Amino acid sequence: MITVDGSYLEGGGQILRNATTLSVILNIPVRVHNIRAGRSQDGLRPQHLTSIQLLAEFSEAKVDNANIGTTDIQFIPKTIKGGNYVGNTKTAGSICLMMQTAIPCLLFANGPSQLKLLGGTNTEFAPDIDYYEMIFQPVAKRFNFNFNLNIVRRGYYPKGGGDVRISINPIEQLTAIDLTDFGQIKRFFGRSFVAGNHSIEIANEMAETAKNLIHKYYSKDISIEIEIVKEPDNIATGTASGIMIAVETTTGCLLAANALGKRGVSPSNVAIQATEELIKDLSHEACVDRYLEDQLILLIALAKGHSKIRCGPLSDRTKTAIYVVEQLTNVKFHITEIPQVSQTLTSASNTVNSTTLIECEGLGYQRRF
Repeated sequence: MITVDGSYLEGGGQILRNATTLSVILNIPVRVHNIRAGRSQDGLRPQHLTSIQLLAEFSEAKVDNANIGTTDIQFIPKTIKGGNYVGNTKTAGSICLMMQTAIPCLLFANGPSQLKLLGGTNTEFAPDIDYYEMIFQPVAKRFNFNFNLNIVRRGYYPKGGGDVRISINPIEQLTAIDLTDFGQIKRFFGRSFVAGNHSIEIANEMAETAKNLIHKYYSKDISIEIEIVKEPDNIATGTASGIMIAVETTTGCLLAANALGKRGVSPSNVAIQATEELIKDLSHEACVDRYLEDQLILLIALAKGHSKIRCGPLSDRTKTAIYVVEQLTNVKFHITEIPQVSQTLTSASNTVNSTTLIECEGLGYQRRF
């Protein structure tokens, strides 16, 4: 049994997710202690417990001490069974974080799988479902990581009520990727939404603010297509607003950032938060944004071949992911800091920004069942 320290660096739920996901795929018993020690409320929350229960169901795992608030669990898997599964947080807990945990395992199941996940689709401290669909899914395809996603109903804090269906056909092996050529910016795109009691004018204001900020840094000739949406009441539960701003480059890189509306924060400031985060990543000519880089670490470690990704300064989330993955797989990641002269921003040409190259020779893991 491999023991993983849940308080390492970021000390969040990602350590538990990566450790248990790899435990299932590689059939390695794990113990995770000090779970979420870096959070104001440590231990398992409903979304973490739901993910653990979901993994345990399709891997026939023995799990010790899996309860809300638990800070120490043991997880001993047996298999990976395809089939129909339901994960319900009964809260606004993130559906996307449950997806991150379950889908990589079911890629290597003994047959096709269907997931019905209930919870929050657009939540704080987690990728939005739009990010998962518009950014993660197309990048994952480069690994031979394929799944179908259907958003039946959106759900927001505090009630949740979102319903997302995923279908997965098993694969034999993931393939290595090379995401190091930034190319040139091809277009900006995104989604600005409101739901429930919010007026469509809020979505309009967020979209216009984002466009104006992009034009401050980039040529007005670059296409900006932001979808403005008032969610129909029959497919959305609760009141919420938010925006995702994304970019596509000529070499196929996809980067994005999102922000949710909050009480006391103007729609303009919500848009500025998301847009500035994306512009910061672009200033490094990163091929992977700050939210995707840590999600790719587990896939890189499992893939066959030598993977390379180019990003900005490493986040603590990425450093934490590397720590867990190296412990369970024995692969080694190589990190190279590269000073660069960025000419991406028209108003800040010749700005020196460091770029980070992440490299790894993957396991070449093959499906066992």
